[in-house]
Amino acid sequence: MTSELSNARWFKSSFSGGNNECVEVAHLDGGRVGVRDSKNPAGAALVFTAGEWDAFLSGAQGGEFNRP
Repeated sequence: MTSELSNARWFKSSFSGGNNECVEVAHLDGGRVGVRDSKNPAGAALVFTAGEWDAFLSGAQGGEFNRP
């Protein structure tokens, strides 16, 4: 998986405005999604299955992670 991540095409949200203090995402083989810290691109990355990523996006869009 390390080579898959090193060859990944990483991108930031258009809402970041060019800011380097955000996360980057890469779409990987098999529908998986990689996530890493844009300030530390050589650091660790998390990899989620397509189902996990979809659940996260649904929760974020639905306000599940909003602060009380």
